[in-house]
Parts: sequence; structure tokens; C-alpha cells
Amino acid sequence: MSIIDNRKAYHDYFIEEKLEAGLVLEGWEVKAIRAGRVQLKESYVIWKNGAFWLFGCHISPLQSASTHVKPDPTRNRKLLLNQAQINKFIGKVERAGYTMVALDLHYTKGMIKAEIGLAKGKKLHDKRDSAKERELDREKQRFLRDRG
Repeated sequence: MSIIDNRKAYHDYFIEEKLEAGLVLEGWEVKAIRAGRVQLKESYVIWKNGAFWLFGCHISPLQSASTHVKPDPTRNRKLLLNQAQINKFIGKVERAGYTMVALDLHYTKGMIKAEIGLAKGKKLHDKRDSAKERELDREKQRFLRDRG
């Protein structure tokens, strides 16, 4: 079950590979995510200090957050991956032109997981081509629907 999608990532990048990763979260963050107070729009993943980290994910604290906790909405969150996945993606990320972006947050067996994707940036003409293809697909669907 999806919590939030990062539609901007599909607009700005070609997604070549996808991967599911766990997140290291604090208690107030889990409650806020379950309440839908999360934003992935500008988030990305980098390799730092021997682990992958999620940067730019904004989780707004709830009003009823604990009094002794000082929430930081944009703190960096560690991603949990097994060593084979880490080794596979390190080489690809370090090549020129590739980046890793957070595509969505979802529930898997009651746990909050992040789907991250290996992405290559789109140029302006690529974005225009994607928009044209989407419009042609819509036209085809309309034609088939109205015809039948």
C-alpha cells in the first residue's frame, strides 16, 4: 500500500532500476508518516560513510509530538540494504550522469519501506518527447473508448 509517490522523479529522470529499502526512523517520524505528513519531492539518495542516506525527505512533526523530543523534519535518514544490493549500486552511482532518487514510500508487512531508483537525468527535449507520448496515448485511449 503506497503512502506517497514522487511523481516529479518520473518527470525529471529516466528510471533504469528500482530497489526496495528499509528506513531508520524515529518514533515521531513513523507516526507522522502514517498520518500522511511526508514529502519526497526534492529527495535523493547518496553514498556516504559506508551507507546510503536519504536526503531532502521532509517529514512534518505532528502537533501531539512528545515534549522531550526536538523533531528535525529534514534530517538525513539511513537506508537499510543488504551488502549485495549496496555493492551493485555503488558502481552504478559513481558513474557519470547517474543518481539515486526516492520514488515512493509504502508499507510492506506493516513496515515502512522506500522504493529507490537508479536514474539518469532528462534533458528538456526528453521531457517534451515524454509529454508528446503521453498525449498520443491519451488520444488513442479516447479514440478506442469512443469507437467501441
